[in-house]
Amino acid sequence: MLDSYFKITQRGSTVGREVRGGVVTFFTMAYIVALNPLIIGLSKDADGKFLGGGDAPNLAMIAATTALIAGILTILMGVVGNYPLALATGLGLNTFVAVGIATKMSWADAMGLIVIEGLIITVLVLTGFRTAVFRAVPAQLKIAISVGIGLFIALIGLVDAGFVRRTGSGPVPVTLGDNGTLVGWPVVIFAFGLFLMIGLMVKKVKGALLIGIGLATVAAIAVESAFKIGPNFIAPDKINPKGWGLNVPAIPTDIVSTPDFGLLGHFSLFGSFSRISAVSAILLIFTLLLSDFFDTVGTVTAIGHESGLIDADGNIPNNERILFVDSLAAVAGGAGSISSNTSYIESASGVGEGARTGLASVVTGACFLLTTFLAPLVAVIPYEAATPALVIVGFLMMTQIKNIDWTDYGIAIPAFLTMILMPFTYSISVGIGAGFVSHVIIRVIQGRRKEVHPLLYVVTILFLVYFLTSPINTWIG
Repeated sequence: MLDSYFKITQRGSTVGREVRGGVVTFFTMAYIVALNPLIIGLSKDADGKFLGGGDAPNLAMIAATTALIAGILTILMGVVGNYPLALATGLGLNTFVAVGIATKMSWADAMGLIVIEGLIITVLVLTGFRTAVFRAVPAQLKIAISVGIGLFIALIGLVDAGFVRRTGSGPVPVTLGDNGTLVGWPVVIFAFGLFLMIGLMVKKVKGALLIGIGLATVAAIAVESAFKIGPNFIAPDKINPKGWGLNVPAIPTDIVSTPDFGLLGHFSLFGSFSRISAVSAILLIFTLLLSDFFDTVGTVTAIGHESGLIDADGNIPNNERILFVDSLAAVAGGAGSISSNTSYIESASGVGEGARTGLASVVTGACFLLTTFLAPLVAVIPYEAATPALVIVGFLMMTQIKNIDWTDYGIAIPAFLTMILMPFTYSISVGIGAGFVSHVIIRVIQGRRKEVHPLLYVVTILFLVYFLTSPINTWIG
């Protein structure tokens, strides 16, 4: 039944590979359960209240709800979309919600805007517009998006592990380790995990990424037990450069905890329009919409290329169903008061482990649901043990660059801008937007405007509005 429903054999996979892939995807993105509460749970809204309406943060409640929504949506993606893609609260979007939206209104009003954005995207899917845009993008630009995301997630892995860090001053934005020097045992654990995974892959060992994460975590627990390193972040004005990035690895005293889902349903659909002007609210929705829309296009494309499920025109099976589930994720994230949920590029780590079907997503989703009760156990895995998998997957996605025609400037320059701007701006949407805008402009200059799909002209105008949102806001205000 599993094989027939998920087309496991047809896609050249096995149940074992799907399970391994699903578990690896979970481990590489489980950090969101701990990180999302730190981003949206420690910020106050315009009324001086923390998420949930209290005078003090409730990080445990946010963590439990984050895991719950991620679990349900990821299982839905597996069952409905039959695609090895996991969903959870979108990083970047949650920061924008905390800093750029909730500070202007209540948390309930902010979450209402996310629900509206999700409903609009759902309508765009049901009318076929989102799928039409996806198919209007030239196949080679889709490859560039995939490669750019590979570079992006490799950078995420290096930054989260502390191998690459911000300098804090001077003309150089990032540097090796702490001011040009690798420091601390956590970086050693990262290097150990990275070369362990490389060795296992070279030897073609099944489960290389999963084994690497597991053994690196064991090594991290041993190192922390011996040297008492502690966390990287101690207080806003006190940083331990030799500390662990997020979770401090240790044998947990508790394995099971009782989750609190009290955040569910705490949103006000139109409350924001009474707190700020209608134009300002619409611009906020538009910003959320465009970022969510094209982050998903990039992620779905990248996973399709990496898994070999994409056809010659760059299209994927069950495209409409996949985009429909993703659109519902934004609605669910707002209704659950944990920010917009979206497809995760870390799913590529599971694909790198062999996942090719929605069964892997069902496994990942089940792990998230277990996390609502087993949060102490998940907290054992530090960034430094999981992020080597992202670097490996970045390499695998980079190999597709050979399929881009570098002699055609109308493709090559947009592809180049797409690939470099994703990691340099830390944004998938910015890279996609730069690629689309430059592709259209170059084709017009070349006198080959008829080769550009009409929808790309529309999307280019929307991206120009997106890039100019700040001056437009200033002009309106």
